[in-house]
Amino acid sequence: MNPANVSPTLDVLFQRILARKPDAPALIDPLNKPRITGQAPLRLSYREADRAITALSAHFIEAGLPANSIIGVQLPNTVEFALTVLAAHRAGLVVAVLPQLWRHAELVAALNRTAARAIVTSSTIDGVAYAELAMNAAAEAFSIRHVCGFGTDLPDGMASLDYAIANPSTTSRTVIQDGRKAALVSFDVTPQGFRPVPRPHLSLIAGGLAISLESDIPQGATLMSGFSPMSFAGLTSSLVAWLLSGGTLVLHHPFETDVLEQQINEERCDTLVVPAPLALRLDELNIAARMPSLSNVVGLWRAPEQVTSSPDWTARQASLTDVYLFGEAGLFGARRGADGVAAPVKPGSHGTRRELPGSSISGEILVTPKGTLGLRGPMVVVSAYAPPAPPPDLSLAQAPRDYVDTDYAARIDRTTGAINITAPPSGIVTVGGYRFLAHDLQEWGRRLGQGALLTALPDRLSGHRLAGRAPDNARAREALLELGLNPLMVEAFRDRAGAP
Repeated sequence: MNPANVSPTLDVLFQRILARKPDAPALIDPLNKPRITGQAPLRLSYREADRAITALSAHFIEAGLPANSIIGVQLPNTVEFALTVLAAHRAGLVVAVLPQLWRHAELVAALNRTAARAIVTSSTIDGVAYAELAMNAAAEAFSIRHVCGFGTDLPDGMASLDYAIANPSTTSRTVIQDGRKAALVSFDVTPQGFRPVPRPHLSLIAGGLAISLESDIPQGATLMSGFSPMSFAGLTSSLVAWLLSGGTLVLHHPFETDVLEQQINEERCDTLVVPAPLALRLDELNIAARMPSLSNVVGLWRAPEQVTSSPDWTARQASLTDVYLFGEAGLFGARRGADGVAAPVKPGSHGTRRELPGSSISGEILVTPKGTLGLRGPMVVVSAYAPPAPPPDLSLAQAPRDYVDTDYAARIDRTTGAINITAPPSGIVTVGGYRFLAHDLQEWGRRLGQGALLTALPDRLSGHRLAGRAPDNARAREALLELGLNPLMVEAFRDRAGAP
């Protein structure tokens, strides 16, 4: 196969930058990493990062992981995440991102659904023993053959990846670098239930381009990412945007505002990627005066129906790009103008910049016949969301399905022609970056017995917030922990001092 005829992979993008400027700064850890994982912060050049990637890749190969097998990754927003993803790709593996809020129940379901062969995690993250969680999940996921982690005090049977980096091996294998090959599996929750969403490298790159070109991230940018990387949007807005710019990726594990501000100023970051509600709060705190080096802010909206009603952006030295997220289906961006008002989004193609005729196309937005928002384009994996095939006798009556229905209610404004997203999918509860089926909340509440209630309440910043009530909240929390549920459900039953 002629390499000139295939699209690049993420590792090819990295190696192109490595060849140009091996000693330039590549990856910088959060300042508060000792609190997050107990490890010292790292600052790696492209040459140093490449050595670590090569060592990790060799470890995965020597562990007996076959090419094209899936490796589950549950890591914080630190240098180790970027190194692990690129090392897995260099070894010909596919990365399945596992959100940090996932505990035993979700981990086991995801590992079994994808037939993952390995898990990578950290010893602890914010005081939670993630290594123990991974070991317990691996015991119930029969495909798992290798469990490894970063950090100290790893449990027996878990291989140390810090040791692998410190004692590098030269083991390698030939991997065809083709952007059409599978690269990522993320996990979505739709009205039809939980589903894995596989993507090739070219789909990830398309998502990164949609963000970086719309927001005009410059080449050689110093990009600060304060968004969890355990999703399609999180990975493309940080790792992929960094590789496309060929600059420096500075990481911040959400979320300590003072630490974020300090690191932005110390590293002179010009681009900031954070959840949009946080970006708007920083604007209220006078982002121009407090972080003068910033010229680009990328705000990611997990609740895209809230964009049009959001406050105006007032900072003049830094532009704001609203990025609309639709679970794991896809995304698009719209950069605000000088007036700071959210830019109108019209149906049709969207590309590098809406106002530039002939700009490259990164996707297409449409309103479906049932009044919902549809997406299609190179970043959208239609097959992952395709409905079941109709019966043979009805197949001729079915229109071709070349887009993904996000199930977000939408309509076209007759005056402006812009799309108004009016409501999230029915039956889906979104708490920050975490999505549940409303039915599941009710089911878990019923398991707690008579008198217990678990429900979702509307929240302006995160979409929803969880609230619980039980005759004994402490016992309810213990029961949910024993069921292996995530802390959002557990903390819904926290005691509220002074509550009415």
